[in-house]
Amino acid sequence: MLKSTLKKRIKRHEKIYRHTEKGFEKLTSVATAILGNSVTFIIAVCMVMFWFSNERFYTQDIHACIGDVIFATTFLSLFIIQRSFVHFSASLHLKVNELVSSHEPANNAVINAERKTEEEIIELSKEYEELVDMIKKEDEIS
Repeated sequence: MLKSTLKKRIKRHEKIYRHTEKGFEKLTSVATAILGNSVTFIIAVCMVMFWFSNERFYTQDIHACIGDVIFATTFLSLFIIQRSFVHFSASLHLKVNELVSSHEPANNAVINAERKTEEEIIELSKEYEELVDMIKKEDEIS
């Protein structure tokens, strides 16, 4: 009886964990799309310009002003870096998808792997680990 209750608790915790992971994946996808958008960058620039035109900015001492400028630069850099990452990542995925789709014996399940859930990626990785193990065993035999 203790074993069955323990198994039920473990399954419940695994279910909660999977649900949390799916929610987190959706959140990161949305955040990436928002932070990598040019409209978001324009809004951020407007916010920084508003702060720099604010009277409180000019009445601070020089150290606080320098800190604010550094903070604003870092803040805007976040959006620029995110945008370049999204662009680089999308182009890299296209190239890999093209290579996989053009090679006949390739496993087409890896096409658009960036859109798969973490669980699906782990399953695909396990398949490749098994393939590597099989190749190692064949190399040891020959």
